[in-house]
Amino acid sequence: MTHINSNRRRFLQYVALGTFTGAIPGFASTENRKLNQMPNSAFKPDVEIALTAQTAEVKILPGTKTRVLKYSGKLLHGPQTAIRELPGYLGPVLNFEQGQKVRLFFHNQLPEPCVTHWHGMHVPQIMDGHPMYAIEQGEQYVYEFEVKNPAGTNWYHSHTHEMTARQVYQGLAGLITITDEAERKLDLPGGEFDLPLVIQDRSFSSGNQLHYSLTMHQRMQGFLGDTILVNGQHNHVIPVKTRAYRLRILNGSNARIYKLGWSDGSPLTAIGTDGGLLEKPEIFPYIMLAPAERVELWVDFGGRKTGTELALQTLPFQGAAMGMGGGRGGGMRGGGMGMRGGAAEQGSQDTLVKFAIIEQVGDSPRLPDTLIPMQPLTVSNAANPDRVVSINIGMHRMTFNLNGRTFDMLDYTEQEKIPLNTVQKIRISNISPAMGGGMRGGRGGGGGMMGMMAQPHPIHLHGQQFRILSRRPGYADGAYATIKDGLINSGWKDTVLVMPGEEIEIIKPFMDYTGLFLYHCHNLEHEDMGMMRNFMVG
Repeated sequence: MTHINSNRRRFLQYVALGTFTGAIPGFASTENRKLNQMPNSAFKPDVEIALTAQTAEVKILPGTKTRVLKYSGKLLHGPQTAIRELPGYLGPVLNFEQGQKVRLFFHNQLPEPCVTHWHGMHVPQIMDGHPMYAIEQGEQYVYEFEVKNPAGTNWYHSHTHEMTARQVYQGLAGLITITDEAERKLDLPGGEFDLPLVIQDRSFSSGNQLHYSLTMHQRMQGFLGDTILVNGQHNHVIPVKTRAYRLRILNGSNARIYKLGWSDGSPLTAIGTDGGLLEKPEIFPYIMLAPAERVELWVDFGGRKTGTELALQTLPFQGAAMGMGGGRGGGMRGGGMGMRGGAAEQGSQDTLVKFAIIEQVGDSPRLPDTLIPMQPLTVSNAANPDRVVSINIGMHRMTFNLNGRTFDMLDYTEQEKIPLNTVQKIRISNISPAMGGGMRGGRGGGGGMMGMMAQPHPIHLHGQQFRILSRRPGYADGAYATIKDGLINSGWKDTVLVMPGEEIEIIKPFMDYTGLFLYHCHNLEHEDMGMMRNFMVG
């Protein structure tokens, strides 16, 4: 609370000097704390939803209910399909259509500040959920935006400064789906055959309460739980029929990376990623899914016998634990009843969710050969082919940083100034973070403390999605070989997993909206430690 208020005081000093008043939307009116408290009468919504962040008690494990933070939703105006409740602690699924105008009345009933980020949505800065707009208990923030995204799967979650990890861990997250005309023409599985799967790892005390207490090791690696939950449920089994399904999978964990694979060794068919549908279905032996990443799978249960089960697992891999030593631990604990020995390391194997075949049916849609035409986006489209924007992952005094700096609410450098309506080439480097914050050593593993602190970072950029141009792995050992065939490099993304020693080039549009847009590590413990920065678009 103190840190947020100090940032507000600093902000008001800037406004008084006239530094930001004209540059960032809404800044002039923030001083009187009435920013977006009331709806804009000129905005004519197609959908209106009341969304409240509050405390609640829900049934997760057998026995005592668990205290959580929860988004509750109520449809005020629009089609009944716009909101769908899920059992458990997760917020309702919000179902939008491209072109709709959406108004969300966000009420904070928590005894602490909160702000909501619409992850993956292309919206104005003032609607994006920047932590500078956090509201206090009893206050309201009105989000209004037009849905410009194509069909796909996004999500929403808390983005409160230095509280994001804990608030999301305690339940403040929910899924967003978007449809459009091009998707409807594909006749993909819908209704009961379109399944959301939000995967999270949690730890519980002996009294079934969420356990979240960070040691230094957990701060450095991110909090890893010992119990897998899917859609807020433990040991989740989903009944299915012998036909095709569409699975919308979100890694909603704070820090855990999943290597998705079927229990019978079948390949996975991806039809979409963070930014929407792919140009055509792609087949993978497994799929890597870092925190905040989404993937849409086509799975056909046809040909399987009634009474059988198929499990979606996370498979073992290396290179995700500090010191490049992941993948040697055992599985996560199935009971979830207390901290018996702690959580499994990154890269451990476990079952995520089971599908039970309960009914034979004869009709099923066919997997399309092609999906959505994709706008070409190459280096030739970039406004800065010779002046690449750099995002260098570093470390200083046991804290990860970006470009040698940690988060300051309104701060940005000259390099972080992005001209509006341009396409930018960006290079993200995770090459041997040094204790001094710079990029030392060669492209090898790096020895001593630098090597021990090398770990993956899922880097998320707010605003429009981007395309991956290239990956350059850095480590020559076998760790990268255990994950490389599961990296989806096509389609639109808003989060990319950057492995130790790796360098990734992306190309990203910055269209339509001015102001401060965040980029940060989506390992939420790293974000809260300051591994976050602003782009100033204008």
